[in-house]
Amino acid sequence: MERRLPSWAIVSISTAALVALWWISSVTIFADVGSGNTKAIPTPWQVVQEYGAIGFDFYVTHFSVTLNEALQGYLWGNGVALLLAGFVMVMPKLEGAVMQLAVISYCIPIVAIGPLLVLIFEVPSKGEPSGTAIFVAALSVFFTTVVGSLLGLHAADKASLDVVQVYGGSRLTQLRKVRLIASLPAVLTALQIAVPAAFLGAVLGEYFGKVETGVGPAMVVAQQSLNSPRVWGIALASGAIALTLYLLVGLLTRLSTPWAKGAA
Repeated sequence: MERRLPSWAIVSISTAALVALWWISSVTIFADVGSGNTKAIPTPWQVVQEYGAIGFDFYVTHFSVTLNEALQGYLWGNGVALLLAGFVMVMPKLEGAVMQLAVISYCIPIVAIGPLLVLIFEVPSKGEPSGTAIFVAALSVFFTTVVGSLLGLHAADKASLDVVQVYGGSRLTQLRKVRLIASLPAVLTALQIAVPAAFLGAVLGEYFGKVETGVGPAMVVAQQSLNSPRVWGIALASGAIALTLYLLVGLLTRLSTPWAKGAA
């Protein structure tokens, strides 16, 4: 019988291979000819050195603002999406309008509405969350949660819905007694996917919001000063935080809906 490597070993080997490829590329393909220095792509060691040089407080200051914006956008976008999905179950005629709204929100280019949002929301004080970033974060999660929630709510067992109807239950009763429980796996999966989307939306919103503190402004300043190790450091930290939050919500999903994977 063929023996497979454990998942942690596969992850470790893949990570080591990626770091090695990154390091080799930075000192060969992307190095300055004749000098051996790297500009566009720094070595992993240069990024680590930049982490130590800039200090932990730098990342706490900027990431705390962006995480605040992402959290508010996550709550607003998902809250409205779940509310509209619930309304559709009570008033099915609204489904077409809600789906059109979701598709429109997904298709609107951020660069098109960014300048408009800057005019609508006030410029935040230093260290305060940006209304533009919150709105873009909410917009980034809306479509996924609406679609996922509607799919989950529609997946309820028809026999159970018929039982509620036979006993005089309304669509609202069906929603409370049957559809909500049946939709939990799909809804929680949509909420998990929305986590990195909200963080990315907040970062994008900061580019338009004229903010001084946040991941977006920090990356712009690093780009303008041609500090590639800091740009890569911020990008890697952003990815690590988004992935960590994604995995945490995924863990909560598995704990909340053990029946979704056949657990006892």
